[in-house]
Amino acid sequence: MFSSYSHLAAEVYDLDKPVGHSFGDVEYYRERLSGIKGRILEPGTGSGRMYIPLLEDGLRIEGIDTSPVMLESCKRRCEERGLSPVLLEMSMCELKLPRSYEAIIIPAGTFLLIEDRKSSILALKKFHEHLAPDGRLILDLYLQHDTELNEVITKSWQTPEQNIITMESKRVEVNFIDQYSVSFLKYEKWQNGKLIDTELQRLAMRWYGVREFKLILERLGFTDIVISADYTYGKAPDHAGQTITYEARKL
Repeated sequence: MFSSYSHLAAEVYDLDKPVGHSFGDVEYYRERLSGIKGRILEPGTGSGRMYIPLLEDGLRIEGIDTSPVMLESCKRRCEERGLSPVLLEMSMCELKLPRSYEAIIIPAGTFLLIEDRKSSILALKKFHEHLAPDGRLILDLYLQHDTELNEVITKSWQTPEQNIITMESKRVEVNFIDQYSVSFLKYEKWQNGKLIDTELQRLAMRWYGVREFKLILERLGFTDIVISADYTYGKAPDHAGQTITYEARKL
């Protein structure tokens, strides 16, 4: 019934968040990764918004994603720029690679897309296993501060072919006990006033308390945990609307 980052979702993502589009995170991750000579892994690479700028910087970055459509978009964009990416179709909780990494990064709250809590803990364990000694995990989280239900939000984009893609999003569930929300996203593609394609996406987001997530990382063996707000390293978060970045090391 539902798609997951299929063709229309990927096309909208490419239009709305092109390569290098920054929420302040591209610059922040560049600074935090400066000086790293070894391999870096980005789980949830998508179509390369973050991945491609870091690859262009000369970093030895690899990527994984569960969406073959998003990965194909990333590969195509790399080819257009003369880049040679290392990309694999793989989920975070099934991570199994024959090498270790000096850093694993997950910007823009992508980690929250792991709906099942056990799977998210397993993914963090996999990250720890794949980090080299003294390697760093850097990831962004958001808090669920907007809990309005059944409000329909509509956006639209024009494609290079002069077609129109509309997206209607509606949050249909907020579970405070199990800490997740579910939204439905309906994509429609129009050509000369006629509907030519449509997709329905179920988007679940799991959230964590600021201290809760720090405790999870500690229990999994991560150390030297620094919590930063709005891409200012070491700045403690003070309200729910901020981007919260965790940086932790493996002993």
